[in-house]
Amino acid sequence: MSRPHTSVHRFTHPLEKRHHNMTSFQQACIVGSGIGALSAAVLLIRDAGMPGSRIRILEEAPTPGGALDGSGNAIQGYVTRGGRMFTDETYTCLWNVLQSIPSSRSPNRTVRDEIQAFNALWRSDAHARLIDRNRRILDANDLGFNFQDRAELMRLLATPERVLGTRRIEECFSTHFLDTHFWAMWRTTFAFQNWHSAVELKRYMLRFLQELPRIHTLGGVRRTEFNQYDTIVRPMVKWLLDRGVRFEYGVRVADADFVTGADGLRLETLHCIKQGRPLAYRLGEDECAFVTIGSMTADSRNGNDQQAPELVRGLSDGAWTLWRNMARKAPGLGRPETFCGNVDESKWESFTLTMRSPLLIRRIQAFSGNPPGTGGLMTFKDSSWLMSIVVPHAPHFEDQPEGVYTLWGYGLLIDTQGNHVDKTMAQASGQEILTELMHHLGFEDILEEVRNTTTVVPVMMPYITSEFACRSASDRPPVIPAGAKNFALLGQYVEIPEDVVFTVEYSVRGAMHGVYGLMDLDLEVPPIYHGIADPKVALASLRTLMG
Repeated sequence: MSRPHTSVHRFTHPLEKRHHNMTSFQQACIVGSGIGALSAAVLLIRDAGMPGSRIRILEEAPTPGGALDGSGNAIQGYVTRGGRMFTDETYTCLWNVLQSIPSSRSPNRTVRDEIQAFNALWRSDAHARLIDRNRRILDANDLGFNFQDRAELMRLLATPERVLGTRRIEECFSTHFLDTHFWAMWRTTFAFQNWHSAVELKRYMLRFLQELPRIHTLGGVRRTEFNQYDTIVRPMVKWLLDRGVRFEYGVRVADADFVTGADGLRLETLHCIKQGRPLAYRLGEDECAFVTIGSMTADSRNGNDQQAPELVRGLSDGAWTLWRNMARKAPGLGRPETFCGNVDESKWESFTLTMRSPLLIRRIQAFSGNPPGTGGLMTFKDSSWLMSIVVPHAPHFEDQPEGVYTLWGYGLLIDTQGNHVDKTMAQASGQEILTELMHHLGFEDILEEVRNTTTVVPVMMPYITSEFACRSASDRPPVIPAGAKNFALLGQYVEIPEDVVFTVEYSVRGAMHGVYGLMDLDLEVPPIYHGIADPKVALASLRTLMG
């Protein structure tokens, strides 16, 4: 049998010769508590044998998890800023870590086991992936390609990244391609704007090629039973706390000092602010640091039923400030301004509905033919906001009462006037977003009843797709920058060849490279899956492309 091609990444230091530490690090300081940071802590304990009591995590927010959030209640409304879709083939590093974490509800099962069991019962099979202006469900199996579209797509896949450079997606395709059913589904599944990086789109096409024949049903998507904070973050944090890891909240890390010696670049001091007072963490000789740079959810703000969320442009949160200060002081740490310098090209808005009546959920199920938790994204292709929604399996929050339901949605084009509401999405309150949604569904007859039993929390995120910005090769630094001796970088803004940003997998893979490299472990990072070298996947995808 032929095997799918995978790229095996045995970690090597970015310097030409790999340097072995004369003494291994005995303790670690981790900046941030997103999935990359939490994974780094797990790997330090599990794979490097570091006692948890020698690991501290500094977090600016009052809670851990970073972008993997889930909060609120049935009265004020639940909130998730985003929703994650996983696949079995692609998320190898995430599954590797979660296979070591006990489920918070079933300690005899791991989080990975729990996710597998849930998806065995609730399979994605969208019947209403695209909806037009006349409230008709479109035949999404017809991708809408003509010969030129197919040629342009094949050309993108064949063009090296160095040749694509900083080109935008819209520079590589005709207007016909950008209006196809395929592009409406692909871009809303992964949140691509037409002005985003063609390099990033190419990586996505190659990394998720196995999804191409089933993009209209999202049949390859795997989800968590609850939101990702409850399903993933809570049990990871508990596992770490049980092993003595110290979490320090309300600590904003704003700057860092480096020293250059004969053996390379060392991070010496982290400058922090806690409760308005400055303090400094000096790293000992036996201490390493893992620093999260940038943030896709920095400066996010919530609105409510009557108010639109505020758009913050001033880099108020610490993640971007820290990276900018670090990059000014040391070479090879990337160019953060590439990603945080144009809010209008990286922002969009999501919203969460909390419904204290099953009326809307039942109407959507009757319209789509999908029970909650099975339908994936429903995209309103002619929506001027390019709005999409998904109805999760209930309950979606661990404390969600029976008889309360949630729905999540987002808009990619938030600066255009609504089709039914005379405002842009950015200007619209939660209830006005609900009104726009109900008109797109054709449910005007129940609008008032739904309005009276529904709370809507919209969320503005200035940097949510900033990692897709057009960039040059050196704008993202390596996980372990050249010459770095005691620190690694984490998050969505490091460079991991062949892998795709805006995924949980990217953050976990980066953590593995960082831990295995700094701790000088002779362990392999799980390989990157390449469906294009799997004959069955390649043939099925080629048939889809060629019609």
